Parts: sequence; C-alpha cells; structure tokens
Amino acid sequence: MDGMQAGARLAPNGMVRPLPGGAFGEAPLTPRPLDAGMGLAVARRTVFRPEDAECFGRVADRVAEGNMSLLGRPLGAREVAERARLRNAIATGALITSGRHLQHGDAQQASRNMEVFTNCATAIASFAKFYLLLNGSGVGRAYDDALVAVDWAQAPDVVLHLSPDHADFPSDRAALHRFGTEFGLLPWGTGEAAFDEAAVRRFIAEEWLASTADAPAGAIVHAIEDSREGWAKAIERLESLAFEGARGRTLVLDFSAIRPRGAPIGGMQGRPASGPLSLMRAFMAIRRDVIAPARDGRLAEPWEQAMLVDHHLSVEVQVGGARRAARMATKNWRDPGIIRFIRAKSEGGLWTANNSVMVDAAFWRGVQAARAGSARAEDKRALEVFEEVTRCAFVNGEPGFINGDMLEDHRTGRAREKPVHHDGRDVRSARYQVDHASALLADLAARAAEAHFPCTTNPCGEIVLHVTGGYCVIADFAPLLACPIDPATVIPGVMPDAMAADWDNRVEDAVRLGVRFLMRANSMDALYAEEVRRTNRMGIGPTGLHEWAWARFGLGFDDLLDEAKAAPFWEALARFSEAAKEEADAYAEELGRVRPFTVTTVKPAGTTSKLFGLTEGAHLPARRQYLRWVQFKGTKGESGNWLPDSDPLLADYEARGYPVRTLRSFPGMSIVGFPTLPLIQRLGLGDRLKTAPEASPEEQYRWLSLMERHWIGAERGNQISYTLKVYTDRHDLEAFRDILLTHQPQVRCCAVLPSAPDAALGYEYLPEEEVDEAEFQAIVAAIRDPALHEALDMAHLACAGGVCPI
Repeated sequence: MDGMQAGARLAPNGMVRPLPGGAFGEAPLTPRPLDAGMGLAVARRTVFRPEDAECFGRVADRVAEGNMSLLGRPLGAREVAERARLRNAIATGALITSGRHLQHGDAQQASRNMEVFTNCATAIASFAKFYLLLNGSGVGRAYDDALVAVDWAQAPDVVLHLSPDHADFPSDRAALHRFGTEFGLLPWGTGEAAFDEAAVRRFIAEEWLASTADAPAGAIVHAIEDSREGWAKAIERLESLAFEGARGRTLVLDFSAIRPRGAPIGGMQGRPASGPLSLMRAFMAIRRDVIAPARDGRLAEPWEQAMLVDHHLSVEVQVGGARRAARMATKNWRDPGIIRFIRAKSEGGLWTANNSVMVDAAFWRGVQAARAGSARAEDKRALEVFEEVTRCAFVNGEPGFINGDMLEDHRTGRAREKPVHHDGRDVRSARYQVDHASALLADLAARAAEAHFPCTTNPCGEIVLHVTGGYCVIADFAPLLACPIDPATVIPGVMPDAMAADWDNRVEDAVRLGVRFLMRANSMDALYAEEVRRTNRMGIGPTGLHEWAWARFGLGFDDLLDEAKAAPFWEALARFSEAAKEEADAYAEELGRVRPFTVTTVKPAGTTSKLFGLTEGAHLPARRQYLRWVQFKGTKGESGNWLPDSDPLLADYEARGYPVRTLRSFPGMSIVGFPTLPLIQRLGLGDRLKTAPEASPEEQYRWLSLMERHWIGAERGNQISYTLKVYTDRHDLEAFRDILLTHQPQVRCCAVLPSAPDAALGYEYLPEEEVDEAEFQAIVAAIRDPALHEALDMAHLACAGGVCPI
C-alpha cells in the first residue's frame, strides 16, 4: 500500500484526491422504501422491470453497473469502490439521478444510444426533433425567421401505402370503426353499430395508394424501416426534398414493414408499439395542414409551417402512450411574425409545446421606455409584444418570456464558437447517420452562427443548449434523503454536531458522485456527439429542498427569504455548488475531456420526486392533500371491459378502488387518481408550511433569485425550472403585467402561469386536483391497498394541522 486513502488518486498537481462517496460506504445499504400510492405507481409505470421485483435497491444495482460500464474498460479496485458507493447513494435516494436513467440503466448501457438517457435536447430540423421525441427526450426548437430554411410549399407530392396484408390494415367493421374514430372521421361517441362503413372505406381508397406498383413514373419509393431511426429517416427524406425544392415530384412512403399496434418495443421495456397507422396519420396531417396550405398561400411563413409539422409529429409520439412528447418553442421578439407566434396556442390550436418569446435587456428597456412615452419604433414594438404576450398568457398561460441574453452560453459567447460543418457530422451516431439532409444542416448551422439568439432551452427551461442541437444529461440529488437516520425522527434543526457533519458530508458525496455519473453518460454514442464533445454539458440539481431546509436547519419558506436568518442553508447550498463544479473540472481532467460548459441546474424533478413524496425541484408544495392524476394508455370497449392493448395497470388500479376516468381530449388514454399527502406534510411544520398558492409572486421571485445566486452561481450554471402561478381571482391583467415587468428581467427564466381556482379552469382534468380533508379521507377509505393506508395514516393530517406530537 502507498498510504493513500482507499480509492484516492494523485492529481497532476501532486495533491491526493480522495474518491467521492466514502460517506455511503461500499457494503450494500438497505434501499429506501418508495412512497406508497403515488411513488409506487410512478415506479411501476416508468422505473421497475420484472427482474427488479419492485425493489429500489435492485434498480440502484443495475443503474450503477450500467453507468460504470461506460468507462469502456475492466473496472479496477478504484472503479469497483465507486460503483458500490454510487449504488448506495442511489438506493438510499440521496442521488436519485433521473427517470431516464432509472428506467433504462443496466449492464447493456454502453451499447445503447445516448438519446434514450437524455432528458433535455434541442433540434433545428423536424426530422431530428422527431427522432429525439421518439427516444423520449424533451426537445426545444427556436423558430426564429433566421433559423428556418425549409419552405414546405416546395415539398413533393406525398403518397402513402400500407399493404392490405398488414395486421393493422382496417379491413373488418370493428377495425374500420376504430380507424374512423381515431382519424376523426366519425363524431365522438359514434358506436360501431351506427357508423357508415362505406364512407370510411372510400376515405382509405382515396387517401392511400393500393400498391406501390401503381406509383407514378419517376416517383421516389421509400420503404420505412421498423425502428425509431426508420421513422425519423422518412421525415428526413421529405424535409430534405422540400429544402431542395422537389415540388412536382412524388414521394411514395411504404409503411408495410412497421410492426403492428401493441407489439412490444425493444429498448422500451416491451411497451406497446403504436403501429403504422399513427405515423400515417402524421404524414396525412402534414400533407393536408402544411403542404397544401403552403402551396396556395394560406400558410406562407416557413417558421409557421415548421411549427405545424412539429406539432403533428409530436401528437403521434404523445398519443403513442409509451413515450412523452415534451417540447419548447421559442421565437425572437424582433421577428415580424412574433404576434402570430404569440397567438399560436390560443388561436392556432398548437398545444404540444411550451411556447416562449426570447427577449433581452433591450426588450425590457424598450417596454419601460414606451410606457414612459418613448416614440422610438423599437420601444413601441417591445411594448406591443409585451402587452400581447401578457394578454394571451393571462388567458391560457402562454407564451412566457426567456431572457436569452442571460443564458450562460449567450453571456459567455461560447454559443458562437460552434463551428459550421458541411458533412452532416452535427447529426451523426452509430444508429443514425444523416445523408439526405447534410446540405440543410450546413445551411442552418451557418444561419445559427449569425443569429441574434444562438441558444435556447429545453422544454422545461432549465438547460441552455445550442439552437442547432445539443444535449444535457441531468440528475437530481435529494439532500433530505442523505440523512444518516430516518429524517422523520429528526427534531428540525436540532442535532449533534457529528450527525450534522455526517449528513452534510453525505449530501456533498451525492453531489460529487452525481457529477461523475453524468460525465460518464456523456461518453455514450450520441446523435450530437460533436456538440457533446465540445461542451461536456451537464446539469445536477437538488430536489426536496423545503423538506431539507426544515429537517436540517429548522427553516420554513418565510425563513429562507431572510438571507441572514437562513445563512446556514444558503452557505451549504453554495458550498455544494462549488463542490459540483470542482468535481466536474477534476474528473474532466482525469478523463481527458473538456471542462463542462455548465454544471448546475434545478430541473422539475417530477418523476424522481414523486418516488419519495418530495416537493419537486425548487417548487413549493402545490397542495396540502390532493389527487394526483396519471395518464395510462387504454380505454374500455362497448362491453365495459378494458380493450386488449390497454395497460394492465388500469384494471388493477380500478379493481383496488382507485378513481379511474377515460379521457376525451386524449383519445385512447385514461387517468388514475392517486391520493397524495406530501412528505412535507408529515414532517411537522404545522402553520409554518406554506404552499405555492399561499406564497406571493414577490416571495417566489425572491426565492428564485436566491437560488440562482447560491446554487446556479455566477458562472457555469444553467437555469432553474420553475412555474409561478399568479391567481386571477387576486390579480387582474394590469397587476399581472406589473409583476412581470418588475421581476421577470431579474431571473434567467421563470414560467409565470396565471391560474384561476381549480373549479373555474374548465379543463377535462388537472394533474393535481385539490380535495378537502373529508373528501380525501373518503377516497382513501374506498381504496383497498394496505400500503397506501399505512403511508397515509390520517394522523398525518392532524400533524400537518399543528398538533403533531413532535
């Protein structure tokens, strides 16, 4: 032995760097139980595999093994020790990583594509965006005039074919009825006995080519492969032909090789495929709603065409049921078409993206100047945009504002350092290689180099990414769950110094292990490998902050806004931020990679937080007790039984008494309601607990500013994903505008969502439905699930009311 600490490594400067994670040890620790009800439901839906046997420790085993395998070499003693420590940090919940890693991580990770493991991405072309969505990534896209090069009026004629021998070809009456319903040919609620079968058959005959042998002379016939890559390649072929100006030619797309609906998807834990009809519906919509109106002048603007193409593709990914379709759409406030963009959701029905206007300091100065009487054209334009954004947002919550000049890569100028390639390498991996669209990508890269805003964000706004395409691997750590004992047994803010030090060391170890975890993920085969190598970008952030603040420091939300009173909390957070960046630099040097452009973030943390009942990311608790509605694929037939391709969990939850509803706004989907009593309700805050509706906008902006200062940091930070609700029964439009004008220029981004009381919103359902205590108890009593009853002991409600025995 050389006297060095186990797992330590000698740095180039001669200093001994210990291997992080020592506080977790290497002997396997007992895994933390998931939160009963909602936490277990989320894990069953998105995390657990059969071999996990619903044990989070087994999840941690495979995730740690998969991540360490990315080193691409046999593990030495140091790496074996790190794997054991990483496993313990994950198993205890201290380092939850992200839903993507928990779902897909295993010993085969090194052979997988990075897209499956990335939560955050951007794209500058529709085919790339579609491919990323199919892989489960959330995707942002900037629709600035300067960043759109395709005029879909110049697309070829699109002809579709599905072999009549395909299992999904609508042939019998039942299949034709389902087809007519899902393609919008029949009024909602039309039964199988009443619909016009002949009309549906005529529609198919008119819209589809009966045989590829009947294709026009000179037509390009493209057989779509049965894979995510094959689906995206079909869009690439069409989009590149539109860029080249192929109007007058014909593209025949053959869907016959695509597996039938309900067949298992490899790499998605056997989740059911949506089949060829879903993709055909997307192409039919593009042909009908984009190409045709672009040709006759009804849809003349390329940026608007691109938004519609992306919308129709996203609908099919989302309705497929096995993948999400999270998107961000942004546009430069200076663009001539900005007013139409602002109204895209309220008037255009484009509901599949979060829309935001990209602004800068000149915009906010212009608004203020115009309000003060300035007649400058740019100031008046800024005020016009501000007033239209706020008018629309006050009604439906969108669009929002992103301060593009405050994003890290814009501020430092690094976004403009990205080179322009002409050989398609910007979108190239072992699984997907661009061929037809190389010229399109080169044109777009050259445009981006001169764009006013060369970077944008992912759908939830927490990551800065280049507009031409980039990734960020992200992870959550939960400082509360790093507690060396059950945090529910801790007297808030009161503990021996040794225990406090042990707790803090475990938090820091979770952060450092998380940074190394993410950097290894950056070595995977990636569509954007060039950009990953250039930036080595990552984002690690805390979740369950309010529980930690209370248990570790004895601080409620109001206390945290007093920077002096809450100094220990803020100093600890800043120390962990510095540790993250220090570990990133050291590990990058060890691996021979570039120092990460960005390191810190706070993501929404929806999946990971729900596993353990934590408040999500930086958010305050939304409700004291509520029903959390979760979508599952499946509906009932006319017999009242669940259809064969429905998620089997639907029947299981219904049988146990959970509330279940079938949706109309999302055909083929149903929702299950899970009674939820957040963990923070069980920690004894009493009247010091503050929920989001109880905190003022000013208080929440103050909280965000402090988080940006102490966690994100002045350098190498991303953003905080945060939704701030402004209640319209307390604030009118002018008050809403004043709030935004005063506070929004001071933070990098914040989604400000005007909201009426739940009952007044008129939506088919809300993800979180608040219920009073009596109704909550009645719902719980009707559910036959012992684990739920154990977790939601009604004594917790009394504890939340301030009569807890602690």
